[in-house]
Amino acid sequence: MKRFPPINPKFPHFLHGGDYNPDQWIKTPEIRDEDMRLMKLANCNTMSIGIFSWASLEPEEGKYEFGWLDDIMGTLADNNAFAVLATPSGAKPAWMSAKYPEVRRVTVDGIREHHGGRHNHCRTSPVYREKCVAINTELARRYRNHPALLVWHVSNEYNGDPCYCELCLAAFRQWLRKKYDDDLDQLNHEWWTAFWSHTFTDWSQITPVDPSIHGMMLDWKRFRTDQTIDFFKTESAPLREYTPGVPVTTNFMGTYPGLDYWKFAAAVDVVSWDHYPSYHDRDDDWKQAVEASFTHNINRCLKGGRPYMQMECSPGVVNWKPINKLKRPGLHRVEALQCVAHGADTVQYFQWRKGRGGCEKFHGAVVDHCGHEHTRVFREVTDVGKTLLKLDAVIGTTVTPETAVIYDWENRWAIDQAAGPRNKGKNYLPTCVAHYRTFWNAAVPVDVINMDCDFTPYKLLIAPMLYMLRPGVAERIEHFVAGGGTFVTTYLSGIANENDLCFPGGFPGPLRRLLGIWAEETDVLYDDEKAIIEAVEPNPAGLSGRYDARMFCDIIHPEGARTLAVYKNQFYAGKAAVTVNTFGKGKAYYIAARNDDRFLSDFYTHQIRQLGIRATVQSALPTGVTAQVRTDGSREFVFLLNFTRDAHVIDLSAERLRDMEGTGEIIARLQLPGYGAKVLVRDCR
Repeated sequence: MKRFPPINPKFPHFLHGGDYNPDQWIKTPEIRDEDMRLMKLANCNTMSIGIFSWASLEPEEGKYEFGWLDDIMGTLADNNAFAVLATPSGAKPAWMSAKYPEVRRVTVDGIREHHGGRHNHCRTSPVYREKCVAINTELARRYRNHPALLVWHVSNEYNGDPCYCELCLAAFRQWLRKKYDDDLDQLNHEWWTAFWSHTFTDWSQITPVDPSIHGMMLDWKRFRTDQTIDFFKTESAPLREYTPGVPVTTNFMGTYPGLDYWKFAAAVDVVSWDHYPSYHDRDDDWKQAVEASFTHNINRCLKGGRPYMQMECSPGVVNWKPINKLKRPGLHRVEALQCVAHGADTVQYFQWRKGRGGCEKFHGAVVDHCGHEHTRVFREVTDVGKTLLKLDAVIGTTVTPETAVIYDWENRWAIDQAAGPRNKGKNYLPTCVAHYRTFWNAAVPVDVINMDCDFTPYKLLIAPMLYMLRPGVAERIEHFVAGGGTFVTTYLSGIANENDLCFPGGFPGPLRRLLGIWAEETDVLYDDEKAIIEAVEPNPAGLSGRYDARMFCDIIHPEGARTLAVYKNQFYAGKAAVTVNTFGKGKAYYIAARNDDRFLSDFYTHQIRQLGIRATVQSALPTGVTAQVRTDGSREFVFLLNFTRDAHVIDLSAERLRDMEGTGEIIARLQLPGYGAKVLVRDCR
């Protein structure tokens, strides 16, 4: 089992802290001293600073004022604390917007945006790049040997929102010329521009504003990802030059659809992301926890299992939802340990102290407007810090699951923009999460990967709605199954290539031979309509009785595959609804309809048993409770997490688990309170 080094070897412990904005308190220096006292009380050791501080660092062009930042960096070092030091490009200063209008984005209607907001600079602008490099060079030179510097935090939450200025359009056209070998005929073919007489006869005619040209809009999204990565690399260059031993990151945003994080991850030294689940928006908080776990697993997998940074989460309530409910007591701790359980080596917050004004003055913080430690949120943050102090052995550990779910950004883009067969409720992400849920309930670890990742480590590969297939993917899946792997896919798979051109010869395109079926048509159902699926008896896939299917129903013809379930109503009653095809040493399953949770539970529970996929614990867990694991090869660190409001008694008598947080004794029965969490450890055999 591979153990990864700490994020920065000079601090081999969990980072615990938050976004700190001392530039908002320059006129009240007494706040700084009080903050240091409170940070120690809360067991915080790391602060993210300078994230939106450009106007304070460079109030006039070329005039730098680092005195306040010197004071903060020095105070952190004096208190044995560290800085995740940010570059300030997430929000440009007003003087720059006024003097250099080109740094402001242009809307799709050709209007130059006013100064304001954040994350709205033109990433193509040579001026903006020059100014970023200049201030980042000053920061890197000044603090390269500072004892408080631990990690570089480049910009903040890069978004993929487009700019349509002439600089960006020219850069896009140049990107296209490179991709298509300067061959307009090739581009026109791949974009199928003969449709509606959209054929381009000159590169200058291409402006990515027409959603009817799916290939163009896909390439526009790819370009925006590549342009953002290029901007990040430009901005990071002076940091890497002057501080080669300091890791560089930028905070991702979960499954944010605007950028392809599978590509972006290669450019950062450590993945970090901002985690804001919507607990209490409904009664079943545990279902939100499933989605959160799914996203944590993506971030662990972005760099091959390497632990990541939980750069932001709210210690209390957020302020940007339609209804912002308080976190119920205990939830913060179980949410923080969920991050750790899936691979985070940090727990960090937005924000440390609430500001007095602006649009985030009511966003949750460790320190409220009252300014003291006598609050519920502060106590819960302190409790998390105490727990993290006991978990040094977890640092750098990971997990090697036997199951993987494919979640692919480009596939999502292609599905979302496709016109039909149903334009409401496509729900690619929720569908992937639904296929993951049984494993979460069964305490089975899972990787979440994209279609370019290595499939060979897994016994079971699940690819819901694999609409797009990039070159070579189908062949790699065939190789995986032929070697003994089990592959599961669904309706709307094998439809189009990487430029959203439909495969000729029948669906599921390049997967047809592997799956042993032909998908002739896809029926879609109204929201209040359902199809009935009935298992064929005896059933080798663990299915029994009838299930409800909604929204999507493929009408398929087995071509060598065995039928496991059939439709019982609609005009395609009697036709196959679930099939399995033996291919080499393995099996390939096709689920033709969007089935209910009971179907997915029955089907995947059987796969877990049949394939001998190991769970974190063998004990039965109540609904809403999961167990996740990290390991160094000699020990397994088990996190029992209860995302329900009810207490549960967990029988652990067969697990050989010791209490890692307290006495170290073996625990046979665990009383897990509502929104409770417990960290346990066992020696590997």
